[in-house]
Amino acid sequence: MPETTAHVTAAEISRIAGVTRATVSNWRRRHADFPHPSGGTDTSPLYDLGAVQAWLGSRGHTQVADPREELRTAVRFQASDPDRTAGRIGVVLTLARRSPDETAALADLTDAELVARAAEEVAELLASLPGPVPAGPPFSASDGPTLRAILRCVREEGGPAALAVLAERELEDSAATGVYGTPEPLTRLVAELLPGAVARVLDPACGSGALLAAAAGRGATTLLGQDSVPVQAQRAAVGLSLAAPRAEATVRVGDSLRADAFDGLTADAVVCNPPYGDRDWGHDELAYDPRWAYGVPGRSESELAWVQHCLAHLAPGGWAVLILPPATASRPSGRRVRAELVRGGAVRAVLALPAGAAPPLHVGLQLWVLQRPEPADPERKSVLFIDMAGSPGSGAGEQAAGSPRTGSSRAPIDWAGLTARALAHWDAFTADPDGFAAEAGTARAVPVVDLLDELVDLTPARQVRISRTDVDPVELSTRTETGRRELTEAARSLLDAADLTAWTPPEPGGSAREWRTATAADLARGGALTLLRTVPDAKGPEGAAPATAAPVLTGADIARGTGPTGDPAELRSAAPVPVIAVGDVLVRAIAGGVGPMARVADEGDAGALLGPQVHLLRPDPARLDSWFLAGFVGSAENVAGASTGSTVLHVAPGRLRVPLLPMDEQRRYGQAFRHVHGLRARAQQAARLAEETAALLTGGLTGGALLPARAPAGASADIEPA
Repeated sequence: MPETTAHVTAAEISRIAGVTRATVSNWRRRHADFPHPSGGTDTSPLYDLGAVQAWLGSRGHTQVADPREELRTAVRFQASDPDRTAGRIGVVLTLARRSPDETAALADLTDAELVARAAEEVAELLASLPGPVPAGPPFSASDGPTLRAILRCVREEGGPAALAVLAERELEDSAATGVYGTPEPLTRLVAELLPGAVARVLDPACGSGALLAAAAGRGATTLLGQDSVPVQAQRAAVGLSLAAPRAEATVRVGDSLRADAFDGLTADAVVCNPPYGDRDWGHDELAYDPRWAYGVPGRSESELAWVQHCLAHLAPGGWAVLILPPATASRPSGRRVRAELVRGGAVRAVLALPAGAAPPLHVGLQLWVLQRPEPADPERKSVLFIDMAGSPGSGAGEQAAGSPRTGSSRAPIDWAGLTARALAHWDAFTADPDGFAAEAGTARAVPVVDLLDELVDLTPARQVRISRTDVDPVELSTRTETGRRELTEAARSLLDAADLTAWTPPEPGGSAREWRTATAADLARGGALTLLRTVPDAKGPEGAAPATAAPVLTGADIARGTGPTGDPAELRSAAPVPVIAVGDVLVRAIAGGVGPMARVADEGDAGALLGPQVHLLRPDPARLDSWFLAGFVGSAENVAGASTGSTVLHVAPGRLRVPLLPMDEQRRYGQAFRHVHGLRARAQQAARLAEETAALLTGGLTGGALLPARAPAGASADIEPA
């Protein structure tokens, strides 16, 4: 099988070798035998990966890339080949089903033995994967390093992580566009919006299978998926085998709109995150398709084609939840189809999400909850609208924690709070649609007759406005005054925190201080600290949950500065979950966004379980000061040097560097970092209270429930022209 020359950038070389970009630049200048650029430009040169690896090996530089980066590098070094990728995906399934002792034994095999064992075990498995059966042997003699990288990734990061890297490599060289993942918190929300127990669930654009896995976590026993991208279908088939081993999963390859693999099948529920903005969805050839019971979708309305496709696969009374772009709710070209969907009672709710909830991150997506009407159903008189995009704590207009860097300044989304509020409104509406109590600016049940105007605009932000008569001026005035007092106290506290004297400038004309450093991995080997993490279980929803009811500390909690908010019922781990103690240093595992990357655990964190997206550094108090450690490992430069990945940056904790200073100096730095932490916490509190108070005042003034203060006697009340 032909090999290819893989190229890497200087940044990728730094991640492979575990050094900074500046070190790579020094190597280029100081060592004449450093590989010369083999591509790219003068400002962004590319280097032959094989030559770089050989040079690093000759210099004794051990590769310290995390398992994902090691696997990413290994597959890039070989030609993209669908048959080879299918074999690797099959290997992930066989490895994830093994015990830790069995995978440890495989690591002792030679490359040739590992290739032979893998080829033997996946031979029959390949025929069960979606798509054509690969022709010829799945591996060659040169696949040993790649299979070893897969083995390490599955052992240390879990099967889903290895599947994601393998699919990423194949998608880079395919014609597939707009292939977005669905974040796990969103998949859980979609699954929980399905009322009652559902046995058979379909996803006609299943991607990685994340939505089907979430449905399995809610009790679904038959999972049906289809995707037009073969590697995504293969990834979903294997991923569902790991996440829901007791469910019956069937995944097919093909375009669901043009070549429905489940034609004629009805399901209890449909979940879907379909492609967006696809003008080549088959408008002309499908013009007379019987699925268009609510009207033929326009050429620019592929999303409404997916909506009707999902409804056509539902049994009467069945439910569907789709993730859709906001334009679907308001584009003029879709007005007639939207009108028929509302008039026919198929649309039950539309929920707006904050920007950053899911890719594309700059768009605030929507959840459409649909139900296929039954002949004997009573008339559905209203549609529920929930606007979570602008509600407190939603992170609207802010960066989602753990999301890729986009240059924006969005703060983390409080998924636990957002999900709880959304489900509370949805449960209240399904229990009593006619008696639903609206929440000003957030949730409202709108009569169907009011929606059937010339626009049929189903945008939640436009439908949740509350009439002036629904607002109690006295209650609003009380809430506003309470908010004003809390804001005043927070502002005074912020001023006190800003009066810091925990540092001194260098001597006039002096340079920045330099010091020797060691990596966290080196310190751990020397016993100065312990590195802990929660190892995800490849069995997913059916793995063993912790027996304790203690909350889980998440990466979003660190970024927001809140206490543990994660749900222990959703925490699955193949090993005992670390319990946080006072003085532990907690580091977010995903870089990016705003808010601190690290903090020191206090009494409020003690006893909580460590979330899967958090690294724990437990220092020996006789050798390392906790706040000193947290301040340095959480710095932007340190995190950047220890991060791997291209879109989502994963922090490799062992690569974080710590200055080697005596304890008295550590404590001085630690005290300064503690002051900085207090400043940030008070600033976050003041900003939140200011936003909430401003929203109350604006709503009250514009709605007539609050009146501006009268002008002093003798003062002119006229508005002067600008």
